[in-house]
Amino acid sequence: MPKNIIAASTSTIYGGTYLEYLLPELKKLFHNVTEIIFIPYARPGGITHDDYTAIAQKAFSKINISVRGLHTYKDATEALKVAQGIFTGGGNTFVLVNQLYKIDVMHTLRDLILNGTPYLGTSAGSNLCGLTMQTTNDMPIAYPPSFKTLGVLPFNVNPHYLDPDTDSTHMGETRETRIKEYHIYNTVPVLGIREGSWIRVKGKQITLQGDHTARVFKQDKEPYEIDSLSTIEL
Repeated sequence: MPKNIIAASTSTIYGGTYLEYLLPELKKLFHNVTEIIFIPYARPGGITHDDYTAIAQKAFSKINISVRGLHTYKDATEALKVAQGIFTGGGNTFVLVNQLYKIDVMHTLRDLILNGTPYLGTSAGSNLCGLTMQTTNDMPIAYPPSFKTLGVLPFNVNPHYLDPDTDSTHMGETRETRIKEYHIYNTVPVLGIREGSWIRVKGKQITLQGDHTARVFKQDKEPYEIDSLSTIEL
């Protein structure tokens, strides 16, 4: 089966509830799915795995899909192998990647997605789709054994991408500066996706969807914008 992925910048926009803006798309992504496995390991704000799973369940109940946290299974690998669909929530990418390596499911997860298991990622769960996690915005509060991630996208993702604010008095680096620093040492292209946008993958076709353009960064090239509904070819 072809790849079937949504990798979104965020779970919540415009003051809406969790995943509300994506629900019409999630009905399509998880067509004929009655239960998904939720990967809660990114733990935004240090939330417990159970509480995070409950938030996901509340959202998915609106489209009649039940949710079970991966942390509740004795054998995570076998649980994933029979999953109808998979959702990895946002939070801290270092914590997420570290845990996926710790329970030894990174390769299993990659194989399942490449073979068509429907997958949703938001924020850290979208970072996970790239070749590496090196363009995350998160603090390194955990120490994963590798920065290598799923590689189900042929580029890296920078969720929550923010344009430079010309009126800001903030003296730290802009998001664009940080990605350019990354490209001093790395050749992998980066797609900065803004809030309300997501990457849709159907087989070999990768498109940008949502309300905004996205910003493309390549080593030794000037950044440029691509429009919503554009095919992403990096």
